[in-house]
Amino acid sequence: MKILVIGSKGFIGFSVYNFFTQNNHEVFGCDVVTDYVDKNYFQIDATNSDYHQIFEKNEFDVCINCSGAASVPLSLEFPLKDFSLNTLNVFKILDAIRTYQPKCRFINLSSAAVYGNPESLPIKEDAVLKPLSPYGIHKRQAEQICKEFYDYYQIPTCSARIFSAYGNGLKKQLLWDLFNKFNSQQTVELFGTGDETRDFIHVDDIVQAINLIIHNADFVGESINLANGEEYSIKFIAELYKTNLKSDQLIKFNKVVKAGDPLNWKADISILKSMGYHPTISIEKGINDYIVWVKGVN
Repeated sequence: MKILVIGSKGFIGFSVYNFFTQNNHEVFGCDVVTDYVDKNYFQIDATNSDYHQIFEKNEFDVCINCSGAASVPLSLEFPLKDFSLNTLNVFKILDAIRTYQPKCRFINLSSAAVYGNPESLPIKEDAVLKPLSPYGIHKRQAEQICKEFYDYYQIPTCSARIFSAYGNGLKKQLLWDLFNKFNSQQTVELFGTGDETRDFIHVDDIVQAINLIIHNADFVGESINLANGEEYSIKFIAELYKTNLKSDQLIKFNKVVKAGDPLNWKADISILKSMGYHPTISIEKGINDYIVWVKGVN
């Protein structure tokens, strides 16, 4: 296959690009970062992205959009920027596909943030969407745009709702925060009560899931959960991290829930499982590997 990975320099995009390259596909990268080495790379203007020339001059079987902003707090502070990166950009990509390559399959990386606080667990794809932040709203709007382009222009689209992604290379969110706080605080203070839960999925398993989607999804504008169907409390993750560090530091939760943060997540992954998905990296191994990696880069 000939595959275009937009956002190929980002955390998930980098892993997606490497996976398909290593599996003998012709892969092209695309991002805002300058790259003088990779011949199969397109640089996009960060302030005024335009994909028409890319799709006019090149043919792709699949386009995977891994680009966009991925911060709830920043979406609250800079909502227009978040909208531009997570919603408007998706429309621009799909409009270029519609104009030049209407048979190109399009996968957009969405987020479990579209669910907000679900009414019940595990969360099925047909659950009521109640996002708690501009980020979640903009991801939901991007999903609606994917459905729009299928319904009105028959562009094959699919949205992948990723839950709590983690893995080597991620320099933000919980695991990165834990590393920095264990290094700088005698008592490690975290937000919330510790009883909040998340459904963690390692980036290597995300890549595996995306590959399964390419080969098995209907591409009719549908949305598919990407998770492991396992619920872990933040307290459990923090204690597991502490055990791996062999630390005797105290962990304290400040009882403050950050704006835009949901309380509990656990995904129903029946659709993904029906495609042959099974996790390959346990939370214990994933966190241990992350600690080894993060110590090596600091």
